[in-house]
Amino acid sequence: MTDSIFTKIIKREIPANIIYEDEYVVAFEDVNPVAPIHILVVPKKQIPTMNDANEEDTILLGKILLTAGKLAKQKGVSEDGYRLVINCNKGAGQTVFHIHCHLLGGRIFNWPPG
Repeated sequence: MTDSIFTKIIKREIPANIIYEDEYVVAFEDVNPVAPIHILVVPKKQIPTMNDANEEDTILLGKILLTAGKLAKQKGVSEDGYRLVINCNKGAGQTVFHIHCHLLGGRIFNWPPG
């Protein structure tokens, strides 16, 4: 498997505004934000899609979500609300095939969209 753009960010081969890192994940600002707060939480392990995750990834997947929640509090959007999005495959809008969670906040999100 070739390195994804996210793996290259993790390895510091490509610059990014990294705002959090631990042994499991890296979080950085999205270069094309769709909300005032738009952070990507990316596991250091490259897993192409959610379909490729398995039981051994259980803790890692939890770390992604817990990190997103922690960052939402740090960014001041936890009380008003925020959205977590994980796209799986092209039909759902996944463009980088390294699973990642979008933390979106700082604006009102309508559901259903329209």
